[in-house]
Amino acid sequence: MSQGQPRRPPPDGGGDRPVMYGDVFDVSGELAGQPVAPRDAAKLQSAEEAVLGEAQKGGPAAVTQSAAAINARAGHVGRAQVTGAIADEGVAVAVAESELPGRRVVTESVAGQVVARLVTPPRVVATQPSGALDKDAVTIGRALESVAAATAAAAGKPVDQSDAAAIQAAEMLATGRTVTVPGGVAAAAQAAAEHNAAPAARDEDRIKLRDVLTGARGKLPADKAATREDAERVASAEVRNRPDMATTPGGVADAVTAAARLNQERPARSF
Repeated sequence: MSQGQPRRPPPDGGGDRPVMYGDVFDVSGELAGQPVAPRDAAKLQSAEEAVLGEAQKGGPAAVTQSAAAINARAGHVGRAQVTGAIADEGVAVAVAESELPGRRVVTESVAGQVVARLVTPPRVVATQPSGALDKDAVTIGRALESVAAATAAAAGKPVDQSDAAAIQAAEMLATGRTVTVPGGVAAAAQAAAEHNAAPAARDEDRIKLRDVLTGARGKLPADKAATREDAERVASAEVRNRPDMATTPGGVADAVTAAARLNQERPARSF
């Protein structure tokens, strides 16, 4: 099971006391009572960038940066301070494949305690040149439609906020726009997620992924071949909005990743 989402500190911090590690992560012992310090956040950000290519939005590094900034403004910690437990144990970000086929697990640890575990599809390895520019390359829209057409459980999954976020990221990448297309697939996904989250919604009345993603290409004003970068951004959007920080097997992130793999792990055709 994936580690839960880090908890963002309140804007006013802990009031008269600093924001502690136990306030933002599920940790115990000495670390839980230690204030989050600026150099802790810098170490975690550097570790995330080294393994993931960039710090994750809403991830442990972002949360520690927010907590450390609150503590520094309040004078609870110095701007060059590092927490004692961090100095002793160090910050580790490890990447390992899970025991489940086709899943990649990124584990982040602070002072020897796991603070986050992200489960995503494995990375796409691009060939040079890749087939992403071929005329028959799999597009993002086609990848979205594949979720609706699949017999996997994901197709019948009620749309939630993580699905809506992944679909919105996919739509923006496909169209090159920075806003949701009115009447588009992302708008439909967001409306479905809000409908499904209503306390009065019955299971049989909840809107499923297949309902939203059927005919997705017709709801996109533009489309493009899926690439490794697209797959990573869609997966990041999905896990940020899931409490367990894991993509849905057979869901939106998996579909875009599969499309990117087909496009980029085969060489371009020569004509």
